[in-house]
Amino acid sequence: MTTAPPAVLAAFTPDVAAVGDSLAATALLGVVPLAAFFLLLMAAKRSALQSALGALLVALLVAVFGYGMPVRLGVLSATQGAVFGLFPVMLIVVAAIWFYELTVISKRFEDLRRSFSAVGRGDLRIQAMLIAFCFGGLLEALAGFGAPVAITAAMLMALGLPKLKSAVTVLLANTAPVAFGAMAIPITTAGNLTGIPAEDVAAVIGRQSPLLALFVPLLLLFVVDGRRGVRQLWPIALVTGFVFALAQFWCASHFAYELTDVVASLAGFAAAVLMLRFWVPKTPDDQRSQVDPEPLTPRRVTLAVLPYVLVIAIFGLAKLNVGGLDMPTLLGKLTLELDWPGLYGNLLAADGSPSGSAVYKLEVLGNPGTLLIISGLLVMLVYGLAGDTDRYPMTARAGLAAAGRTVKNMRTAIATVATVLALGYVMNQSGQTVAIGTWLAAVGGLFALFSPILGWLGTAVTGSDTSANALFATLQQTAGQGAGIDPTLLVAANTSGGVVGKMVSPQNLTIAATAVEQPGSERVLLGRVAGYSVGMLAVLCVLVYLQSLPVLSWMLP
Repeated sequence: MTTAPPAVLAAFTPDVAAVGDSLAATALLGVVPLAAFFLLLMAAKRSALQSALGALLVALLVAVFGYGMPVRLGVLSATQGAVFGLFPVMLIVVAAIWFYELTVISKRFEDLRRSFSAVGRGDLRIQAMLIAFCFGGLLEALAGFGAPVAITAAMLMALGLPKLKSAVTVLLANTAPVAFGAMAIPITTAGNLTGIPAEDVAAVIGRQSPLLALFVPLLLLFVVDGRRGVRQLWPIALVTGFVFALAQFWCASHFAYELTDVVASLAGFAAAVLMLRFWVPKTPDDQRSQVDPEPLTPRRVTLAVLPYVLVIAIFGLAKLNVGGLDMPTLLGKLTLELDWPGLYGNLLAADGSPSGSAVYKLEVLGNPGTLLIISGLLVMLVYGLAGDTDRYPMTARAGLAAAGRTVKNMRTAIATVATVLALGYVMNQSGQTVAIGTWLAAVGGLFALFSPILGWLGTAVTGSDTSANALFATLQQTAGQGAGIDPTLLVAANTSGGVVGKMVSPQNLTIAATAVEQPGSERVLLGRVAGYSVGMLAVLCVLVYLQSLPVLSWMLP
């Protein structure tokens, strides 16, 4: 008797009708890990890491006993997802936060903060709008993970804005930048999981998110000073929002999508500064801010902004393709490509060929994390050579210590993201996500109307647009393919939906409440921002649905 090779015995092909030859039953079983995650997080009030670990265990049990996936392949799938969660996902996030920390420990960040606070001709409302929207967007681009809410809320409170109003303002402002936050890691994650080029997903989001950004500054004025604020200051709000939205659209489609929030935030702020040279706001006495007794010198402002100019230059150089110089191809030559041991060749596609999802790739030099590390080293060098070390301390030892401290402080977040990605990979490679997506595709073109809701739900619960994409991006892709809708549109819609879910996430509400010294006020804050979140979500749902039809399909790239 001939025994088949071990690889054949271990081979597995996902089946969307694995449970009783029924698509509906198979899809409903596939929902169980997601339900377990949300129930553990919300009902049992477990931490995100504990919830993700519990859901991962459930997903493995469903994969093995429900879908017939060999135990060994299920475990290997989880390990591939976890490694992807570490490299490149958390590499990029940690590098971005380290880059931000360099500006803090050098004390140049304080000059940048004061630069934002000094603008506005003494009008508290304009300063609040620029700090929450532009400065908050800049922080979201680099730090993310609640840092923009915490820092800008404290700044608004220091300007004299009431505590709860400060919190509501920054929660509302922390919407438009989220899709491109932490060097656009939600988009990079979605692209890697679905196989759709991240640049294509970013370009579509660049036709969705900017429409929200256009009007957010007006909403901020309304929150800060009601109708009077909107009536008196609408010109600068529209200019700031328009330039931010235009820069977001351009950068997402034609430059380095990872830098979208950096470019948009600086462009919006610069437009406001330029406008205030020619336009004088009508400022009531009760909305005047205090003048900083120590004016900033041009040199200090330049050095404060320099890190962001450097990072734009480094990323721009990495995307350069002029004449015989093709930097993306050159950097891409050093790419780690690995057929995941034990998984590749045993995880099969429907036609019996090895599944491409079992191939792990990491672009070593062109990776945004690597580019951020290079940018950070340059910042350390420039700040070290700039002198004035008594006031602005910057040494190689301090910079490296900041890197170690960043990794240590983020160890829980690193473990959480790695576990969520492991969950996503198990669900994807066992066929759970495909079954759910195929089942949902039965609603046809109407699915586009509800597509952003999944992203909103994922971000509202987890507090992370990256996690929402890890959970639902492949599902959106499968549903789009089955319903005859452009999958890129739906994956982008999942990310854009997460943008407006961030403000109602328990994580962000707690950060905001703590930052304004009002612990326990999360329920009050939720009541004040929920309407804005649901209203923006409704706008996105209609927009995505119309973009899936000839009505607005011309908007898509």
